[in-house]
Amino acid sequence: MQRLLLHRKLRGLMAMFDGPIPLFMPGEYRFTLATAPWELAAHHALRRQVFCAEQRIFEGDDRDAIDDVATHIIAYTCIAGAPDEIVGTVRIHQPEPSLWWGSRLAVAAEHRRLGRLGAELIRLAVCTAHTRGCRTFLAHVQRQNVPFFRRLHWDDLDSVDLHGHPHHVMRAQLAHYPAHGRVVTSLLRPVKQAA
Repeated sequence: MQRLLLHRKLRGLMAMFDGPIPLFMPGEYRFTLATAPWELAAHHALRRQVFCAEQRIFEGDDRDAIDDVATHIIAYTCIAGAPDEIVGTVRIHQPEPSLWWGSRLAVAAEHRRLGRLGAELIRLAVCTAHTRGCRTFLAHVQRQNVPFFRRLHWDDLDSVDLHGHPHHVMRAQLAHYPAHGRVVTSLLRPVKQAA
């Protein structure tokens, strides 16, 4: 009986929308350096979801010594201008003067269809390093993501096996990533116009 009532309520809601109920997609995303404890906790949880649960590159946790020295960059959704959910992350670190590496780029599965979150995380990562004196910015990129990075002005330098998976060593063309000093950027999701 309860199922029948629930089914009728859902059918009524679907009729209101003239079809399936659309998934909520936020209208704004913000990108910033993660500093608050809740941001860092959500950043690590998203990485565990992507690299441990989905891709199975790591077992249990993907944290390593780099996390202690890295700058963590996050993308989060906004509701009425307030932070809601961490949906993307990347980290950058400087192992030697002027040389920076980016790693652990991850976007939550339900937000990948937007297609611009990863690009904006990469842009903020490289621009942040460039602002801090970067002369060379490198990343180990999973093979399936190499074309994406090439479109973002990265050069393919070498192929390597990392954590049992094929990767490419890639270098950002810094001329396309100017130093700017901003620690927060925004991305508005385009709204479909009514026909």
